[in-house]
Amino acid sequence: MSRTRDILLTALAPAVWGSSYLVTTELMPASYPVTIAALRALPAGLLLLAVTRSLPPRAWLGRVFLLGSFNFALFWVLLFVAAYRLPGGVAATLGSLQAMMVILMARGWLGTPVRAGAVAAAASGILGVAFLLIGPDATLDPVGIAAGVGGAASMAAGTVLSRKWQPPVPALSFTAWQLTAGGLVLLPLALILEPPLPPLTLANLGGLAWLCLVGAAATYAIWFRGLARLDPGAVSMLAMMSPVMAVILGWAVLGQSLSLLQGLGAAIVLGSVWAGQRANNPGPVCTVSTPAKPA
Repeated sequence: MSRTRDILLTALAPAVWGSSYLVTTELMPASYPVTIAALRALPAGLLLLAVTRSLPPRAWLGRVFLLGSFNFALFWVLLFVAAYRLPGGVAATLGSLQAMMVILMARGWLGTPVRAGAVAAAASGILGVAFLLIGPDATLDPVGIAAGVGGAASMAAGTVLSRKWQPPVPALSFTAWQLTAGGLVLLPLALILEPPLPPLTLANLGGLAWLCLVGAAATYAIWFRGLARLDPGAVSMLAMMSPVMAVILGWAVLGQSLSLLQGLGAAIVLGSVWAGQRANNPGPVCTVSTPAKPA
């Protein structure tokens, strides 16, 4: 039951991330991806630092900035580039490749065995996301494809390394360190690459508060808690809940249509997530004791 609770709680994070598509398109000013990413990460990280009152030791600074770059700075920038240059379905399908990448990276960096069931679950999940989101008018852009694959690789690397490097602090402190580091990396990029934001409306501020407090601070604390307790492959499969929730919100809030093929894709994704949790559960280790030899 403890593992089931950990899975359900960790799944809340990508489910909430699915709302980011709706919030960004409906409530945030357009064409400021790096600035919005910085404003999402840095205030959330500073807030959590104030709550936890925990700073990373000097020996951990390199790891923290690397993790903050993989999990936030590089990942979010590449995600926005892919979203701008590709249809949303293609970008999301490329993002779902991270589950397969996690399996391979965990083998190399953590020594986790490659399980056939986990590979099959990841592959079927990618297929389900494609059914769910890719339409007949999908076009392919080389830069967008490279950004989508790079974003998936960045998230996969951050996921595995966050499990490999576990500091002796609570998950909330670990989240604060990474969000702050990622925000500090994003801030100069935003100042260099993008013009100043226009005056923000109440709707803009509400959307930013949701992305920062809920979509970053709260959900990533849950995510890193799950990474500390579950196999990285199991956690990465849960990320496929994000596009499913995005489609459900688009249908419920924006009145977007939901086809039979999309319903099939959602069912495949949910089934793959369930299968991935079973395949990535190593189960209890059985030991066989041998009787001592008589003296």
